[in-house]
Amino acid sequence: MHPILPIENLDLPEMEPYRTMRRMEEHRLKGIFVAEGDKVVHRLIQSHFGIQSLLVLPERLGEFEVALQVRSDPVRIYVAAKHVLENLTGYAMYQGVLAIGLVPPPVLLEDLISKAMPNPLFAALEEIANSENVGALIRNAAAFGLDGVIVGETCCSPYLRRAVRNSMGGIFKVPVVETLDLSSSLRRLKARGIRCVAAHPAAQQRSLADAEFRSGTCLVFGGEGRGITERTLQLCDAHASIPMHHQIDSLNVASAAGVFFYEADRQRHAHPTP
Repeated sequence: MHPILPIENLDLPEMEPYRTMRRMEEHRLKGIFVAEGDKVVHRLIQSHFGIQSLLVLPERLGEFEVALQVRSDPVRIYVAAKHVLENLTGYAMYQGVLAIGLVPPPVLLEDLISKAMPNPLFAALEEIANSENVGALIRNAAAFGLDGVIVGETCCSPYLRRAVRNSMGGIFKVPVVETLDLSSSLRRLKARGIRCVAAHPAAQQRSLADAEFRSGTCLVFGGEGRGITERTLQLCDAHASIPMHHQIDSLNVASAAGVFFYEADRQRHAHPTP
């Protein structure tokens, strides 16, 4: 049974994780994250991630009681009126559901590699400061079947509220390694025979259509401003760019990643010509 607790006062101690959901560092230190919206919360419930609690509107209680039947671990369900939730979030909360999830134990790079061998497809992220971009990129990674995402030390956390929301539940599907040394991680990939390919929008680089992604590959993406750092570029085995029109020289990093992931998936699942 999942305990159901009506809530009228946001000052109660049990509401602290919801009251502080904009204090990202506090949540990170406590090993929790906020999930918001129908699809994200439902996908969290269906995942292997731990859940501390849900906060729902009274009219949606039955729906989430049913959804939680798939879980054996007890999840507290707080029920509050719409005006209470709107005071909490600061905006009209039409979907009427929030959840506090538990950040899973760290994924080790060696474990990620071993599970994905012999032909892994990874993405590595460097200096991406916008959490929405990180979330959208992870959503794309899930959509195109990547085996994992490696988040570098200069990148924002994939468990920030907006990252989780923009991943649309992709964060619950794709293993994520948060490394304290991206350069070392790339070297370890290369030592295991995995090619590192930089998504680099320079005109002199090889076009994406000419790149080869059928063998073990890690696609490397840089920050919104300067892109991949020179140090990381030097560690990559190849560079590739997306051909574009009208003198546009780059895309949003999540959009660019989607194009790269599609091409890698296409190459790996192309049917032979009769």
